[in-house]
Amino acid sequence: MKTVQISEHIWKCSIWVGITVSAWVVQSEDGLTLVDTGISLMSGGIEKCFRQLNAPLQRILLTHGHSDHSGGIVRIRSKFPVPVYAHAEEIPYMEGRLPYPGRSKAEKLAEPGLVQPLDDRAAAAAGLRTVHTPGHSPGHVAYYHEQDGVLLAGDLFTEKRGRLNRPMPMFTADMKQAVESGAVVAQLNPRLVSVCHGGNVLISSPQEQYKAYALAAIK
Repeated sequence: MKTVQISEHIWKCSIWVGITVSAWVVQSEDGLTLVDTGISLMSGGIEKCFRQLNAPLQRILLTHGHSDHSGGIVRIRSKFPVPVYAHAEEIPYMEGRLPYPGRSKAEKLAEPGLVQPLDDRAAAAAGLRTVHTPGHSPGHVAYYHEQDGVLLAGDLFTEKRGRLNRPMPMFTADMKQAVESGAVVAQLNPRLVSVCHGGNVLISSPQEQYKAYALAAIK
């Protein structure tokens, strides 16, 4: 697994398993926040990042509940029993009470009661702003680190040749809604967008870059 510091307070942990899968470690005054856990195989590398930063893990924030974003929860919490948060709309799908839109069967990705409804205060303690960005999944959120100017976008986008690209269609519940949610780039004006499946996208002209993305995504 590869860990790269992408801004003053944020480290991106990535592994290649046919596609890139990533999670983020965010440092703040009270310690560390893990944004997504990736797959279980990434847990050791993520824990190594914690040790190198020499600060306590305080919380886990999920962009959404798909298994490549929540698959490391059990292993990480076996050593760091911290609270886990996801948007309230995501929890019934994670607990296996409902199948994700477009899927025929429900899948239990978390024990009932383990994942708590996302509290903006938890994100704020990490220096992050929560933005509901549905489409890829009903409760998908992105996290904006205003001080660093970095948007942790989860699966709101993928990245292709250094540009914003649409999320993977086969796993996206509502592509039209997902593309509309991507307008957060034009609204927040981040300097960098970091995605789970791909690299990082430098944002120099947010209005134009989102417009180009939206036109390409609906073709």
